[in-house]
Amino acid sequence: MRTVTIVGASLAGLYAARELRAQGYDGRLVVVGDEPHPPYDRPPLSKDFLTGRTDEDRLALTDPEETAELDAEWLLGVRARGLDTRTRTVLLADGRTLTTDGLVIATGATARRLPGAPADVHTLRTLEDARALRARLTEGPRRVVVIGGGFIGAETAASCAALGHDVTVIEAAPLPLLPQLGPEMAAVCATLHHRGGVRLRTGTGVTSLRRTGSATAVELADGHTLTADIVITGIGAVPNTAWLADSTLALGDGVLCDEGCATALPQVVAVGDVAHAGGTRAEHWTSATEQPRVAVTNLLAGRTVATSRPVLYFWSDQYGSRIQFAGRYRAGDTVRVTEGELLDEGPGETGFLARYERGGHTVAVLAVDRPRPFTRARRELGRTAATATR
Repeated sequence: MRTVTIVGASLAGLYAARELRAQGYDGRLVVVGDEPHPPYDRPPLSKDFLTGRTDEDRLALTDPEETAELDAEWLLGVRARGLDTRTRTVLLADGRTLTTDGLVIATGATARRLPGAPADVHTLRTLEDARALRARLTEGPRRVVVIGGGFIGAETAASCAALGHDVTVIEAAPLPLLPQLGPEMAAVCATLHHRGGVRLRTGTGVTSLRRTGSATAVELADGHTLTADIVITGIGAVPNTAWLADSTLALGDGVLCDEGCATALPQVVAVGDVAHAGGTRAEHWTSATEQPRVAVTNLLAGRTVATSRPVLYFWSDQYGSRIQFAGRYRAGDTVRVTEGELLDEGPGETGFLARYERGGHTVAVLAVDRPRPFTRARRELGRTAATATR
């Protein structure tokens, strides 16, 4: 292949570029990114960056030396608007076109927004989002309402509380993180909110947001109304596939791929948050860093010669505690705490490790502030999964 184009210049796109060079590709490499920034790390945006403990220069995922070694053409600040799959040509919003031999789709996802929400309601997905929210949070104590109790919502709420703001989290489900962790462990996450001084209102959604002078009225489905100076939504993300709508690629919840991240079109693969690979789309840092290896292998081979079914892993920092999870939870799994004790409202606990069991086997592990036992349990889970797929 004379030219490979990567559309998406964030974590997965950068790792795909690294893999191409590491696996011996020495042709022309073009990386297209809709943001003007070089690749940066997103997880700190809701944590240390928001609280001011880290600055933008520490978010960079690469440096000038590595950038030179990659020998890529970086087209930043320009959005892909279409793909002609017949000629394998990427159409850019500024009118340029890129005809390519190989294509890596790494366009990520965009934060969901509440329909009809005022323009000053914040999301937290990009560096620009984080800059705007950080500026608001430095104006002095504010009433903050966070809509959504998932990982981004919880991390953002914890950061706002650490800065001294009055924070309420609205979660439509009975407990935060219920689909990911199940009821017993989701209750632990609720405890973290309470211990962090954050009010948690569950089992109700938001029906409307109305501007009332300098504040926002947050109307809830249960009939209550909250008044907020700052409203932040953390209600999930949508894969960035709109630019592919007129192509022949199969789209669903992302770009549909096999277990090797390969699409039905030869020399076209997808990685990261936009990839629906092997029946799953995972919006996690580890997926964005692990998928490019197998995807690039298959891209260069011109067909699927390698597959991967990694154990899902994610972590979250909330209220001074680190939550780590590996595996997949299903309703009906038995949960056993094997180290430590579950948290309660009081101080002083040192965390715990819990195992999810199904049919007599461990299928997932969760830890709060138990990194070493979790690492051992995660390795064990990985070995079990590898044996099961042979």
